Amino acid sequence: MNTKRWIALVAAAVLLGVSLVINSAFALFQTDMDAGLAELMAPTDSGYMEYVIEEGNMDSRIAVLNVDGVIQDTGEASPLFGSSGYNHSFFMEQLAQVKQDDTVKAIMLKVNSPGGGVVESAEIYDKIKEIQDEAQKPIYVSMGATAASGGYYISAPAEKIFVNEETLTGSIGVIMESVNYADLAERYGVDFVTIKSGPFKDIMSPTRDMTDEERELLQEMLNESYESFVDIIEEGRNMSESEVKEFADGRIMSGRQAVEIGLADDFGFEEDVIASIKSDFDLGDAEVFEYGVSEGWGSLLSMKINSFFGNDVESKLLGKLFSEYNSPRMMYLYGEK
Repeated sequence: MNTKRWIALVAAAVLLGVSLVINSAFALFQTDMDAGLAELMAPTDSGYMEYVIEEGNMDSRIAVLNVDGVIQDTGEASPLFGSSGYNHSFFMEQLAQVKQDDTVKAIMLKVNSPGGGVVESAEIYDKIKEIQDEAQKPIYVSMGATAASGGYYISAPAEKIFVNEETLTGSIGVIMESVNYADLAERYGVDFVTIKSGPFKDIMSPTRDMTDEERELLQEMLNESYESFVDIIEEGRNMSESEVKEFADGRIMSGRQAVEIGLADDFGFEEDVIASIKSDFDLGDAEVFEYGVSEGWGSLLSMKINSFFGNDVESKLLGKLFSEYNSPRMMYLYGEK
């Protein structure tokens, strides 16, 4: 065997030895890390983890649920490239979990959202009403920087709503948008050929102007969703239809204005809302917790990859909206443009 082959074999052996040492050290470090995390987090029946915010009575607990971002079902993401922010499926599972968990006596819903899809908002609302009516568990809302349109829709049934003075809320209404690039296409000689089974099959098509008849049909749909929104506020805030419609014209308002007109109850931060729940429902020694995903190495790697590629919820939603503009949808959403 010549000298070059001996050098290659020695180099390979050294690399193999270094690799074994690194892998062994990594395994030990991961074991210690997972053990440390296990002390802070406990798995639930759904496979997610519970993070304890305030220690207390484990048989009498307050669950903290987060709606942070646009309320829209963007589908299931892969573990490696999963996005951060609002995850509709995960949030609906949390609602189902707190409903069936007998140790959960009350819920604080943290809302920091400009709203989102009509369907997703309605799903959340219905599940919240189930928790209140069937499980008899009170829900208090803590609004963040923004809790507008669909963000207010899901907050309306709460027993109490807390805001910051500068919270942006309101924007009660429905919006539906599309783009029209017919003139642009004509300028560049692009011709669209459409074959349809009925006159309304290509309603809101981006390749032509909308007819008055089509606009009337869509307006009727939006009006129905708007009236449902108004009804929810009437019931949740114990207001009359005329009282709600005085400000249910899409306008945005501050937290101060919301308290003045009865859309919110009081001012306070998250700790104030927790303190109010404990006081109002005799839960002074309650444990306070929130749900989270496993913080193993797979999740940490996912976070790094998402950070590198900029794969956050907003960019994902933006791409989804651009790709689906041929099928517009009704939205309870503030600041879509």
